Amino acid sequence: MEKLVGAAEIADRLGYKRAVYVHDLRRRDPDFPAPVAKLKAALVWNWADVEKWARKTGRLK
Repeated sequence: MEKLVGAAEIADRLGYKRAVYVHDLRRRDPDFPAPVAKLKAALVWNWADVEKWARKTGRLK
C-alpha cells in the first residue's frame, strides 16, 4: 500500500465517494493528521497517520 496519499486516496480507502469529504473531516476534527506536504494543487498525507486516526475514530476497522 502506498505510504503517501492525497484526499482522493484517503476517501477511497475509507469508503467515501468524494474527496471533498476528507477536507470536511480535516476542517472539523482537530485530531485529523496534518499533511506532510502541501503541493500547489494538493495536500499529501502519510497513510500510516491517517490510518491510525481512522481506526481510533471508528472510520476504519
